[in-house]
Amino acid sequence: MNLHERRLQFRAVLAGDACVHPGSVFDPISARIAEDLGFELGMFAGSVVSLAVLGAPDIVVLTLTEFADQIRRIARASALPLLVDADHGYGNALSVMRTVVELETAGVAGLTIEDTALPRAHGEARPALLSQAEGVGKMRAALAARTDPALVIVGRTSAAAITGIDDAVSRATAYAEAGVDAIFLAGVSSAAQVRAVRAAVKLPLILGGATGDLGDRAAMAAMGVRVALQGHQPFAAAVRAVHETLQALRDGTAPGALGNQPSPDLMRRVTRQSDYDAATRDYLGG
Repeated sequence: MNLHERRLQFRAVLAGDACVHPGSVFDPISARIAEDLGFELGMFAGSVVSLAVLGAPDIVVLTLTEFADQIRRIARASALPLLVDADHGYGNALSVMRTVVELETAGVAGLTIEDTALPRAHGEARPALLSQAEGVGKMRAALAARTDPALVIVGRTSAAAITGIDDAVSRATAYAEAGVDAIFLAGVSSAAQVRAVRAAVKLPLILGGATGDLGDRAAMAAMGVRVALQGHQPFAAAVRAVHETLQALRDGTAPGALGNQPSPDLMRRVTRQSDYDAATRDYLGG
């Protein structure tokens, strides 16, 4: 599946009437696992890429180049459509244009641009938002920079948790009018908040960081939600597995006595061993 087809597949999710949970991925193997398990979409979050690439918390010290490089590795290894968190676009509206060019080339199916003021300013005690006008400018810049019209540009706002739902509705409406393909709501705390945005904006909604009980997937779908993040447990589980395995080895456990090891068949599948075996036969005479 080429990159354009992956983007069309993501657009089909947004145009449907169901709500899906994306697979939280962070490297080629995790993306292949999500693809093999039937996830319609992969999500590569800013917090996860910071952990995977830098071993750092989510405080926006990652560079665009580091982000794009890891995306390229994931997109090359898996046909899973990939939605990524492009934070604030790594600068002003012109930086957003550069971000879109780099991430589109790297292979994303969609990306979010948010209106949070990032990185944290000196003396800032709590998260702040850009002005709505600057947020609109970033959305317009992102749309102007894409070359594949199938690439999904998502306007993201954290206003519900920072300045209130009225501001969230206003910003979502403005970003929709700018032409984004979907609205990402971070920090919503109730179904009433989601419905308030949906009443003003008819675009597909994506939820991330919801703090309240919004119901099951059917309930969210009825509110216009097409993608709902569940968190990023796979990376956390991988950290625990590596820690426990190394601790056991350090403590003297024999390698053959380790538990929770993948089967040889699973390793063959996630490394696409059969594909490499076929290429070896065809081109190396092996």
